[in-house]
Amino acid sequence: MKFGIQINEGPYTHEASDTAYHFIKAALDNGHEIFRVFFYHDGVHNGTRLATPPQDDRNIVNRWTELAEKHDLDLVVCVAAAQRRGIADADEAKRNGKDADNLAPGFRISGLGQLIEAGVQSDRLLVFGD
Repeated sequence: MKFGIQINEGPYTHEASDTAYHFIKAALDNGHEIFRVFFYHDGVHNGTRLATPPQDDRNIVNRWTELAEKHDLDLVVCVAAAQRRGIADADEAKRNGKDADNLAPGFRISGLGQLIEAGVQSDRLLVFGD
């Protein structure tokens, strides 16, 4: 089965990000396909490279980066939600006159069309978080 995933919560706000991560790992381990992971609303905070959790805590951002690299996942951060929350890749930072970017490796910024495409191309679109 091919899944599209939407994550609406930040990495340390609720369990939505952890639950989505573990679901995706289990799905991939069982031969399913992940078409795209779309981070929306506060979920875009999963894509900041500046998150530095304590050493005894899980690093959810690094987990996403490693999972994307291992399985060639498409991790998409919503551009409008990211701009509202101060998350930018190099192009967005330059376009908006910012002096730095903070998008984590393995993530890319794009628009809602990517979420629509995930819904169309996937057998199921699962939403994690409010």
